[in-house]
Amino acid sequence: MLYYLFTWLDKQFDFPGAGVFQYISFRAAMAVIGSLVISLLFGKKIINYIRKKQIGETVRELGLDGQTQKAGTPTMGGLIILAAIIIPTLLFAKLNNVYIILMLVSTVWLGAIGFLDDYIKVFKKNKEGLKGKFKVIGQVGIGLIVGITLYFHPDVTTKERVFTSGSKSTFDPAFVNSAEYKAPKYATEETKSIKTTIPFVKNNEFDYNVIVRWICEDCNKWGWIVFIPMVILIVTAVSNGANITDGIDGLATGTSAIIGTTLGILAYVSGNTVFADYLNIMYIPHSGELVIFIAAFVGACIGFLWYNSFPAQVFMGDTGSLALGGIIAVFAIAIRKELLIPILCGIFLIENVSVIMQVYYFKYQKKRRGIEFAKANRLFKMAPLHHHYQKVGFHESKIVSRFWIIGIMLAVLTIVTLKLR
Repeated sequence: MLYYLFTWLDKQFDFPGAGVFQYISFRAAMAVIGSLVISLLFGKKIINYIRKKQIGETVRELGLDGQTQKAGTPTMGGLIILAAIIIPTLLFAKLNNVYIILMLVSTVWLGAIGFLDDYIKVFKKNKEGLKGKFKVIGQVGIGLIVGITLYFHPDVTTKERVFTSGSKSTFDPAFVNSAEYKAPKYATEETKSIKTTIPFVKNNEFDYNVIVRWICEDCNKWGWIVFIPMVILIVTAVSNGANITDGIDGLATGTSAIIGTTLGILAYVSGNTVFADYLNIMYIPHSGELVIFIAAFVGACIGFLWYNSFPAQVFMGDTGSLALGGIIAVFAIAIRKELLIPILCGIFLIENVSVIMQVYYFKYQKKRRGIEFAKANRLFKMAPLHHHYQKVGFHESKIVSRFWIIGIMLAVLTIVTLKLR
């Protein structure tokens, strides 16, 4: 909204300083500041309101240190995160941008699913919350919307690189400094494409159409049969991964901030012709606007961490965790970096995998050696993985700090993959 206001002031009255709103970097900085202000100033008021309404966490007895002290801690704090993301985005982003609209819809949709789950737990006193099948239906629904939009919307395009005589597909410093070098250019025409980035591969673009192209020559139009289910799978998996990771104070929030910062860098270079050319990655027109959204996302996570770090004054609940994971997934798909998710979201992945391994190992041992042996010889002392380390004896703040360090290492590796091929 402010973007349109200051753009109008600049054009109509040559208002001093109004032109700065044309710069993505400035608006991204303002989005971070705005989200931090909302989280820090209004977060406390929301927490006090939640506490006044006695909206507290019901903690199951799992035999973990410090667990009983967390009973009654205000929950549904994800509302703080949602407000700190949505409001700055509405203020500083171009609201006619298809990517911004898609991110806002995804945020509200997944936040609503999580809110409904928390509402059932807190107000209906049902510890199970929203049934799993309904959560999955909701996640599949937004995945379907995202997949259809990214595949069919006319504004979702890429620009192919056009190589002139003497240009190369890879950046060679020695060659660039030679007289023969001619810089690659991008086509003037935008094209529909469902290509994505593959890490560690020299020509690092993968076209989903390849999967169906072998059937017939004219099967490119059926690429959506592969693309849309892939989108649904990724959104569901990452959303659930963030939900599972949200088990100890600050873990999901800090990890999401690290992931969001990395995605912001990837979005900026993907939406900038100079950096996209240098890094030899696909240029995605209009995607640079996503930097404003992800800046608000990072600011919201950091601001919420003020209250969510150990000992937590508020829990985000499913209102926040489902939304965080879904936002990360949709954002990565929008900038064609979804195949980097196993690296970038490695913390979410290992948490998910630890639960799956625990369940199937228990079933295997139960079938082979009986229930008593299976109970006494679990693969992990407890799943997900962060609870295993709590059972081993590590303090939760140490676990969180070390998981953050691993998350930073994975984030750096993700960025490095742009050139490591």
